[in-house]
Order: sequence, then structure tokens, then C-alpha cells
Amino acid sequence: MKILINLLGWGGTALLLLAYYLVSTRRIEGDSALYQVLNILGALMLISNSAYFGAYPSVGVNVAWIGIALLTLARRPQK
Repeated sequence: MKILINLLGWGGTALLLLAYYLVSTRRIEGDSALYQVLNILGALMLISNSAYFGAYPSVGVNVAWIGIALLTLARRPQK
């Protein structure tokens, strides 16, 4: 189980870094659906890892990260 939790943590880290890289290199926009979905998935994976290891401040920041992403998605104009 511990190996799976660690893989989730590293996978979440990779997704968040990928999202940041894509925005920083202007391959996607900061309010794009792809960016927000990468943030949500990465944060969910990190929440699993952080909660398992009792790192509750990290859980908190990732819950906020998801909230921001969901708010951004909700405010996007519908196409």
C-alpha cells in the first residue's frame, strides 16, 4: 500500500509540474480546461499521499488548489 501511495504522490507532483511548465512556456493558457484538470488531478493525488502520511498542511493547500481550479472552470465562458 505504501508503494501505491508514494506513486500517487509522485504522479501528482508530475502533473502539477507539467501544468506549470505548459503555462510557463505558453503552450496553454492559465484558464484553460486542460490546465485546470491537470491541477485538479495532481492535487487529488497529492491529497491521497499527504493524508496517508499525516501531512495535513499539504492536504489543506491541495484542497484550496482544487477549489481554485474548480472556480476557474466554473467561470470559463461556455463554448
